[in-house]
Amino acid sequence: MSDLLLVRHGETAWSATGRHTGRTDVPLTAAGVEEAISLAPFFRDRTPALVLTSPLRRAVVTARLAGLSGGETDPDLYEWDYGGYEGVTTAEIRRSRPRWSLWTDGVPPGDPDHPGESAAQVGARADRVLARAARTLSGERGDAVVVAHGHFLRVLTARYLGLPPQEGRLFLLRTGTVSVLSTEHGLPVVAGWNTRP
Repeated sequence: MSDLLLVRHGETAWSATGRHTGRTDVPLTAAGVEEAISLAPFFRDRTPALVLTSPLRRAVVTARLAGLSGGETDPDLYEWDYGGYEGVTTAEIRRSRPRWSLWTDGVPPGDPDHPGESAAQVGARADRVLARAARTLSGERGDAVVVAHGHFLRVLTARYLGLPPQEGRLFLLRTGTVSVLSTEHGLPVVAGWNTRP
């Protein structure tokens, strides 16, 4: 079976400072551009059968700079909608909620553009992406690549492995990296994580 390659976009000003960046369309920093460019050698000799990208420019630009052309944007690849915590850091949240965790406590509703999502809702989107990628992977047509966001890709990894969405907490994911989901003896496995060429 072919592999499912996960690309987390390059650094943004908000990711560098730990601000929850869901639907806000923040551009890459200069360092993020360099991270994205550094991924190009990984894809130079590969021709993925499917490339899916989040509609947000930090993912679209990362895909382009990494040499992944011909991809489709997919709204299921948006980052977790952080609701009322959009743009807020975990340290700021914990001033009033000391033991808060995104994975177990979720987010409060925000404005109409940021209503917020539960882990289960993000997991449902991840399941749709996995079903779409599976059609390519099971046909042995080649690898599938998903260019998206940290928390979303962590949830997607949990779902790929058959775990509940909340178990995405186990997979720390850095900006500007490639991770590989594969199979061994017919079972889903993580074959590479947080790789930089």
